[in-house]
Amino acid sequence: MSISEYFDFVITRTEDMFSIVQSEGHGSLFVVFLIGILFGGIIQYTRVDKFEKIAGFAMLKDMVVPKMLFLAIGITSIVLYFEIKFGYASYHVKPMIFSGIVIGGILFGISMAILGKCPGTGPISIAEGRMDVLVGAIGGLFGGYVFTKYYDDFFKPLMGESYGKDTLVTVGGDYGALWVLVFGVALIIISIVIPNIELLDDADLDQLDSDERAEIKSNQK
Repeated sequence: MSISEYFDFVITRTEDMFSIVQSEGHGSLFVVFLIGILFGGIIQYTRVDKFEKIAGFAMLKDMVVPKMLFLAIGITSIVLYFEIKFGYASYHVKPMIFSGIVIGGILFGISMAILGKCPGTGPISIAEGRMDVLVGAIGGLFGGYVFTKYYDDFFKPLMGESYGKDTLVTVGGDYGALWVLVFGVALIIISIVIPNIELLDDADLDQLDSDERAEIKSNQK
């Protein structure tokens, strides 16, 4: 696959995404667009699109991101289960490929810590005019091209065997709903228990008074 063919593939998949959104009853494109605006607003309000939040989490010096993730996944897992049960939502379960998950997770974690962004916060940072993230996004497109081009010959054998598409609901059987509830509540509790530690940059410190700035700087030493 040439680079031009790859970008044609990306454009086609992007166009298909809009068709899928409309055909699966997720609402109009306007509703999806509005949800995206709300998501971006929440990300900016919580400041998790800042380098200090992602990199700080990797160094265990900032716990805002894990608190937010555990809380969001815990609540969403419960709500999504009942939405699907009553026919208001649907999802596409990916196969369990352990080798691919381990290798991909390591690469993803290292890259996220270095760039200080994730796929969700990256586009928001680009919209804010952060050129370093734009460079990272271009690198991501190149990585996608390499993965697509050499998938059959190199990456597919490397990823290993698929172990099916089991979920908590299918594994739990008659107790699937209970498994989901316990899982969601456990994550919510973890989000509450995680200490509220923040790694502040100069812009954050400028919003504090002199006594608070001095105290935080002394604690960071």
